[in-house]
Amino acid sequence: MKHAIAKDADKAPRFWRDAALPFIEARSIADGREVCYTRHSHEHFSIGAITAGRSTYVHEQASCEVATGTVVLMNPGDVHACNPIDDQPWSYLMLYVDTPWLTDLQHQLGFAAELDYRPFACTHTADRTLFDGLNQLYELLLDAQASTLQKHSGAVAFFTEVQIRLNPAQVMLDEPNSKLERAAEYIREHCTQALKLEDICTAAELSASYLIRAFKQQYGMTPHAYLVNRRIQFARQQLRQGRLIADVALDAGFADQAHFQRVFKQHLAATPGQYRG
Repeated sequence: MKHAIAKDADKAPRFWRDAALPFIEARSIADGREVCYTRHSHEHFSIGAITAGRSTYVHEQASCEVATGTVVLMNPGDVHACNPIDDQPWSYLMLYVDTPWLTDLQHQLGFAAELDYRPFACTHTADRTLFDGLNQLYELLLDAQASTLQKHSGAVAFFTEVQIRLNPAQVMLDEPNSKLERAAEYIREHCTQALKLEDICTAAELSASYLIRAFKQQYGMTPHAYLVNRRIQFARQQLRQGRLIADVALDAGFADQAHFQRVFKQHLAATPGQYRG
């Protein structure tokens, strides 16, 4: 009986939400045969990845078969449905994004500010980069060890890639280097705090979309990776002073000692204890 209950639980839809990132929601379906949809629509933008099997995808008046590796897109208001074929197993992931947030990102990327949300003409694609990116973002969002900054940055980066590949706009990276340096300086000065993407953008007077793309070009790493690197440098200094590892982990801004140990070893190929000696 216990095994049956666990098996049923595995089939249940999984939803992810975070009050710190209210603009995005995620869900996964392990067995698409367990959920069938009538034709429906959403107020938000939806994007999904078929992770196994195949299904029938109905979008407005069109119908087609989608299979593993396919990314499906639904603009706000688009009538759609996705259901199994002959009771064959299939699975998928979905992300639901608030339209105002995505519209703002479009404006940041070069769409005229006076325009409302620009719909995607593409309803589905086999673009491997987007498929892998969606799966990676889903895993990141559900990662309890990942920070809000890391998740927010990941969302901006992924949906920027979606725009560029499927709904291209004029993307300009012409902000002066001084603003990027201002962003880096802000991260350095506040590296032990729980920074939000908005904090860095405000300090540097840059849009989130520009910051995510240009910062990596300038410094060779994302703002989040830069933040983590600075935390490790801070931790090294504290460890050299003989401080307790658990105290250093918290003071450096890590959620717990286990997370600190793992990240420290990734950066130095040694544990904090080995480094402190």
